[in-house]
Amino acid sequence: MIRHTKTIVLVLLAVTAFFAGCKPKMKPATVAEQSKAYYTCSMHPQVHEDHSVNCPICGMKLIKAELMALGDNASGSISLTATQITLAGIETDTVREQNTGSEKTLTGTVTIDENKSEVVSARSAGRIQRLFVRTTGEKVIKGQVIYTIYSEELQETEKEYLLALTQKKMLRNPDVDYQQLINAVENKLQLWGLSQSQIKALAVSGKVSATTAVLSKVGGTVSDISVHEGDYVTEGMSILTLQALNSLWVEAQLYANEIANYRQNERVSVSFPDMGGLTINGKIEFINPELSNASKVNLLRVSISNAQQSIRPGMLAYIMLSENKRRSLAIATSAVLTFGKGYEVWIKNSEGNFSPRMVTL
Repeated sequence: MIRHTKTIVLVLLAVTAFFAGCKPKMKPATVAEQSKAYYTCSMHPQVHEDHSVNCPICGMKLIKAELMALGDNASGSISLTATQITLAGIETDTVREQNTGSEKTLTGTVTIDENKSEVVSARSAGRIQRLFVRTTGEKVIKGQVIYTIYSEELQETEKEYLLALTQKKMLRNPDVDYQQLINAVENKLQLWGLSQSQIKALAVSGKVSATTAVLSKVGGTVSDISVHEGDYVTEGMSILTLQALNSLWVEAQLYANEIANYRQNERVSVSFPDMGGLTINGKIEFINPELSNASKVNLLRVSISNAQQSIRPGMLAYIMLSENKRRSLAIATSAVLTFGKGYEVWIKNSEGNFSPRMVTL
């Protein structure tokens, strides 16, 4: 936790790992011992010299730094030019409240959401006269013609429908409910797969066609095609499978001793290295309670949204799972310098210079 409650900006130092191990000859940075300027290394700011020499750690030429007092505070601040900040690779970040805790990354694979799959099956037996969808990955919209079929059963039902219409028009037997007969045959045609517009077109033409067009009742992307032109199909036989890609799954594996750390419906982050590190939110949809016989691991399934359909099945994905999550005031670990007296960070003041502050972690 940061001792100071006001918002400060931290100077992120990229080479803090070298500080504890290196013991170069250096002078303490106190106002009493130094003049208004001293020389320091852009890579190792703990080095202080009163004249320009090479850094005893990395050998780089020391740069001149101005020392200014901050009111009653005896600690000094450093003013660096824009060029010096760039050469030193200094970055700044803001102290903020954020989620902290350990994080585990699982490697997963994007798969289709089987709950969003639709199988288009044959409603009547017959021969596929023409197939309009021939390749997987093709997009199909609702109401699109998928195939035409020659079906004697379907033709007989269409003739029965036209006959019922003719009887209603020509015969006037009060003991017969012709409309009920028409509605019964019309429902049968709908069960065979004809749409309402196709039934109306049949009534207007009064003619039975040799083949009947079958329309898709749903939209999606073709993931499997089970037939070819000229194939004979039976009632209920699969024609093709459509997949809605606006929702996908990311599947990964967990060891048995890790299952207790995660819960169904828990929110997680999912990133995609093939998409420039794109990261989106997901939800744990399913944790298989049964271990795999071969590897003794559990299946973890995360559902993700794919409204733009830019994420594709088969892609590599990383699932980030947080453990012992808590909300804390946090800084980047690279900003913390370890000294004998404790921990120190450098802050960027409103004047644009930098000064050290002691912190408690």
